[in-house]
Amino acid sequence: MSSALLPIVCVLLVVLAIITVRSRRALRDARRADFIRGYSFPPGLIDRLRKRRPGLRAKDAQPVARALRQFFLAHLKSGRQFVSMPSQVADDLWHEFILYTRHYEQFCRAAFGQFMHHTPAVVLARNQRDNTGLRRCWWQCCKDENINPRKPTRLPVLFALDAKLGIADGFKYLPDCQALRAGGDGGVYCGGDFAAGGSEGIGGSTDGFGDGSASDSGGSDGGGDGGGCGGGGGD
Repeated sequence: MSSALLPIVCVLLVVLAIITVRSRRALRDARRADFIRGYSFPPGLIDRLRKRRPGLRAKDAQPVARALRQFFLAHLKSGRQFVSMPSQVADDLWHEFILYTRHYEQFCRAAFGQFMHHTPAVVLARNQRDNTGLRRCWWQCCKDENINPRKPTRLPVLFALDAKLGIADGFKYLPDCQALRAGGDGGVYCGGDFAAGGSEGIGGSTDGFGDGSASDSGGSDGGGDGGGCGGGGGD
């Protein structure tokens, strides 16, 4: 081989190796996403949730389970980075799921390749730097339902759930609540607020809510307006 061609061949081999690694990673994550979507929660889990939430009807279990799966998908698709939980009732189901320790550990290995810890989180804060986990979750949930995250006309199921089911201590989100705020209702959180502050603090891609593959150390959204539910991050 000509010495002039050697650098070119080396570059091509490196590019090929990168493409191969990314293809394998994409295939792996696609399989993990399919596993999450099709996962059947352990028998008795929904009964435990209804004991915890006595007002929850049997027919409400399906949207709660779907919302929790959407949360797990948001964690996976954000590269296993920290995501905050925006729903109190989905967080309740997550808590109950964790108590099935063997099932939960097996689920995490198959879905993420590592354990997904539960950590405290808060609702949308005024300080944009405190909103990374929640904004990341919002972006991925919107992508899951083909919603424009910057100009939403409806809410992903995970963000709509508490209001839809009438959860007394739940968090109420609307796609656009400027009119309500003008009337003095400060207890409503707006989907449009997640576009505020640009891409600072999110990282991963040009839109600021990327699908990076590197897992971070987790953590929680600090400070905020209102009570907390839960969040998850990588080891």
